[in-house]
Amino acid sequence: MTAAEDRIKRWAADLGFDDCRIAAAAEAGHAAEFRQWLADGNHADMAWMERTPERRCDPRNVLDGCRSVICLALNYFPGNSPFPENQGSYRIARYAWNDDYHDLIEGRLDELTAKLAPLGGTHKRYVDTGPVLERDFATDAGLGWNGKSTVQIHRRLGTWFFLAEILTTLDLTPDPPFGDHCGKCTRCITACPTRAITAPHRLDARRCISYLTIEHKGPIPEEFREAIGDRIYGCDDCLDACPWNRFAQVSREATFHARTGIFSHSLRDFLSLDDESFRRCFARSPIKRIKRPRFLRNVCVALGNTGSHADLDALHHAAADPDPLVSEHALWAIHRIQDRQSAIPHPP
Repeated sequence: MTAAEDRIKRWAADLGFDDCRIAAAAEAGHAAEFRQWLADGNHADMAWMERTPERRCDPRNVLDGCRSVICLALNYFPGNSPFPENQGSYRIARYAWNDDYHDLIEGRLDELTAKLAPLGGTHKRYVDTGPVLERDFATDAGLGWNGKSTVQIHRRLGTWFFLAEILTTLDLTPDPPFGDHCGKCTRCITACPTRAITAPHRLDARRCISYLTIEHKGPIPEEFREAIGDRIYGCDDCLDACPWNRFAQVSREATFHARTGIFSHSLRDFLSLDDESFRRCFARSPIKRIKRPRFLRNVCVALGNTGSHADLDALHHAAADPDPLVSEHALWAIHRIQDRQSAIPHPP
């Protein structure tokens, strides 16, 4: 390691990143597989992934003269439950328990990019919003490896970390890869409720609960609604299943710990949110991005799977919502609860 690489890693640690490693800029190792994944339609209606695949597959097409990729990891593990003991009633993916991670990480990347100025060169920073196959470069740099679920795994952080990167024209010495340490384990594949992991390292977004509850804009296909269970934003099942999480430690960042204002609600409480109260409840949260109709769609599906007679009044009110996405899913939930009630045997 030269003085430049050592300084960059020390700066990253000082800014709170949990790991920093360097990859050479080149075509991504899974570029061909990515193009085939797109051709097979596994990206569902995420049309933005189809745009300029040549940029996504090679950072040199993003930053002219790019020589290196600085890969960074930030632990976000907030613990196992946002609720008081034995009071959990729904599930939100852990990364969304509090503020939007983009805001925190982008600020730190700006600080790190500013520190690079004395070294010269040109730099571009990204937090999963740019055209970069970031897991390929993280793997090349030895910042974990890509698991069979397609989630990146780190030997110290498990599956609970964000990736970020800085593309740079600096010619930095790359770090060696750590290698794939999944072995014969297939727990993530077995854990997926909708069988979205169709083969090792291959995910069909059209079946994925994270996609269906976040990126998907229309009605959730009925074939997947029961499997969604009590999840109202994202899914952690394939991450939870990874045995490398035995090394995970709770994040030092209070920003990622559960926000009381969200988890004090019951599921049916969410159905009373209008646009203004939704924005207020989820201010600075990544959940705000999907907007009220999609979020209430998800709440209705969860109530259809877990709700009781006590939830019917709120669902009937939601069934009259002017947004058809909300009303259709509320009606489905009402019928599901009524079907469960009619199946309960009554004493003679």
